[in-house]
Amino acid sequence: AMGSLGRCLARSLPRGQPGLSPTGPRCYGSAPAALQERTLVVAKPDAVQRRLLGDIIQRFERRGFKLVAMKLLQVDRGLVDQHYERLRLKPFYPALVAYMTSGPVVAMVWEGYNVVRCTRAMVGDSGAVGTIRGDLSVHVTRNVVHASDSVETARREIGFWFQRDELVAWESSDRDNIYG
Repeated sequence: AMGSLGRCLARSLPRGQPGLSPTGPRCYGSAPAALQERTLVVAKPDAVQRRLLGDIIQRFERRGFKLVAMKLLQVDRGLVDQHYERLRLKPFYPALVAYMTSGPVVAMVWEGYNVVRCTRAMVGDSGAVGTIRGDLSVHVTRNVVHASDSVETARREIGFWFQRDELVAWESSDRDNIYG
C-alpha cells in the first residue's frame, strides 16, 4: 500500500481541471481563492539549533506552497500550554514544555491547496525516509517540526502564534505555472 507521502506526491501530477485530480486533491501551490487553505508549521528548538531551517523551508517552497507569515521567537510556558492544551495530562508533558521553551523556534504559516494534509505527509514520522522528520530528526522526542493536523486545528493554532495583521496576503507569480 502506498503511504500518505506517496499518495501526496502521486497527486502532484497535473491532471484534468486546474487544482483537481481524478484520484483526489493535489498537494501543492497557491490555489484559486476558493481552494486556499492555511497551516501552521513550527520549526522546533532542535531545528533552529541544528540550523535546519533552510532545508525545511525549501521543502515547502519546492512543493509550491506560499509562505504568508514567519517569525522567530522564544516560546513561553503560556503559549506552550495554549498550543498543547490537549496534552497537559500526559506524563511526558513537563519534558515537552522544557523542550519547547529551551530555545527559539520559527513559526510559519503556509498556504496552498490541500496544504494541511500534504504538510502532514511531508512532515511524516521520525523513521519515514523522505519526510522532514525521517530525514532530519534523530529521535521522536526531538522531531524538528510541528504541523497542524486538521484545517480546524490549523485555524486555532495560527491564532495562538500570529495576530491577523501578521499574515501577508500576496499573489504568487507562479500561480499559473502550478495551476494552469
